[in-house]
Amino acid sequence: MRYTRSRRSELATPASSEKMCQKSASSGADLVFLDLEDACAPSAKETARATAVGALTGLDWGRTVRAVRINGLDTVWCHDDIIEVVTGAREALDVIIVPKARTGRDVWWVDVLLTQLEAKLGIERPIGLEVLIEESEGLANAVEIARSSPRLEAIIFGAGDLSASQRARVDGNFDPVSEYPGDFWHFARAQVVTAARTAGIDAIDSPYPAYQDAEGYRRAATHASLLGFDGKWAIHPSQIVIANEVFAPTEAEIAAARDSVEVYRRAEAEGVGAIGRDGKLVDAAHMRHAANVLDKAAVIAGTGPGPA
Repeated sequence: MRYTRSRRSELATPASSEKMCQKSASSGADLVFLDLEDACAPSAKETARATAVGALTGLDWGRTVRAVRINGLDTVWCHDDIIEVVTGAREALDVIIVPKARTGRDVWWVDVLLTQLEAKLGIERPIGLEVLIEESEGLANAVEIARSSPRLEAIIFGAGDLSASQRARVDGNFDPVSEYPGDFWHFARAQVVTAARTAGIDAIDSPYPAYQDAEGYRRAATHASLLGFDGKWAIHPSQIVIANEVFAPTEAEIAAARDSVEVYRRAEAEGVGAIGRDGKLVDAAHMRHAANVLDKAAVIAGTGPGPA
């Protein structure tokens, strides 16, 4: 069973910090993930599991989707991350984020372990998955990964580790260190969003480390939105409101979509398959665009589809 959720903003929070976990619960992000991977020092990874469980079960999250990013499958922490967090949080955990997926088999392994745990613990609502595409092998296998599990709800473009995997020459914001013709990350982003659409799941854009550069974050989010991404990571609470705005249809877009559907349906009832409106052709393809806008608005409002 797959859930459709609003993912305009996904806030990263160190799972080892009780204070930051408390702040994240009321941050207004569509999804918050408590991070056991990169945001936790090796010495804190094991104790952070209990902190994450306490935050998931003890805080009021409202409509925010509750997630945990586990450590990579090739680490000594991954197995116990899943077992301890799921056993402790149970229904208070919505999603597990899997980093550095290279093949569909990586996702399958997590899926099987979750299936066993849910059966053992009597968890009736399946825990969803998100997967990071942040290795060269993972990018090459993006479609396979996106189709690998019915639990998978989104794939995420991870520019930081991907740039290291590809030995790209980038700065701390993962931008090229010298002049580059065109969009440095266009191919990778297009691969990720295409894989997501092939599988019928969401596509989430990478983090923007320069958190004091609000305009830069807005620009990056806008470009990702135009390409078809559903949301973007936030590494600082100040980025949440920008992502929530950029990845939501405007009132004008919603009104135009509704009007187009109404006009087209009237014409269709009269046996007309395409019409002229405001000097432009409106046909069945435009109805697909209108449906995208209206479906997105419904999901954000909480009136859209649930399990799929």
